[in-house]
Amino acid sequence: MVQRFHGSWPALLTPSMADGGVDTRMLRALTSYLVGKGVDGLYVCGSTGEGVFLSVPERRRVVEVVVEEVAGRVPIIAHVGAVATRDAVALAQHAAAVGVQGVASILPPFGRGLDETHTHYETIARAVPDVPFYPYLFGGETDALSLMRELLSRIPNVAGAKYTGPDMYELEAIVDLGYEGWTIFSGMDQQCLFAAMFGSPACIGSTLNLMPGVYRAIRASYEEGNLLAARDWQVRANRVTRVLQAFGIFGALFEALRILGLDCGEPRLPRAAIPQERRADFRAAMAQVGFTELAAM
Repeated sequence: MVQRFHGSWPALLTPSMADGGVDTRMLRALTSYLVGKGVDGLYVCGSTGEGVFLSVPERRRVVEVVVEEVAGRVPIIAHVGAVATRDAVALAQHAAAVGVQGVASILPPFGRGLDETHTHYETIARAVPDVPFYPYLFGGETDALSLMRELLSRIPNVAGAKYTGPDMYELEAIVDLGYEGWTIFSGMDQQCLFAAMFGSPACIGSTLNLMPGVYRAIRASYEEGNLLAARDWQVRANRVTRVLQAFGIFGALFEALRILGLDCGEPRLPRAAIPQERRADFRAAMAQVGFTELAAM
């Protein structure tokens, strides 16, 4: 039986060196920090982790380092999505070999239709038949419900999905497709509470690198039936998210980690860092929304 995942999972940021390479020392430090904060799992080399901006050898190394540092304390899902299906297959096979608990993939970036998407996903999943497979679904033009129905009929090891979209009606329908062990992760930090209300047992998000305790409080309050408290925690988290978005979310994530004493470098091109002349304003705005208090949870 497939393990059903739960709780709060950071979409792990990948620290960078000045030349854009992976800073493995800080990767270990960030991983250890988050595990110490009580996260329920880690999602590695996804969009936040800039997996598509890393080479295949770099992505392999990131997964190896995180698996070593975690040492079995929490489950790990490796995002293996790539432009080339064969790269995704190689990454999935490597991730399985080093001991992750699942692999995931974005939709094929240049697919022309559902048939190509089905083939892409089926090829990746069948390369690691004993590892749970999680499509990474973006809300919007893709008919995620039809896609997941088809994948369930074609791929024995599909075990759920990461759903990044605001459509709770669609998310609920995808949750209801499943079986015992089925996990639909919500992928929008701002919707964590509402996704839980519509049946998602776990969330994966960028801002969980910064304040995972808030998302633990959202879910705990919801599970206790205290919706007012859950809503208040979500509102407080969303105030931080708005500041991050206002300054450019990816550059802001790196700068926010520096506030916490974790210098993970800067985002990789083409993503932009916060300009030096705006960093004091960013820190002031984060202080105004109580960021360090939330991060300390």
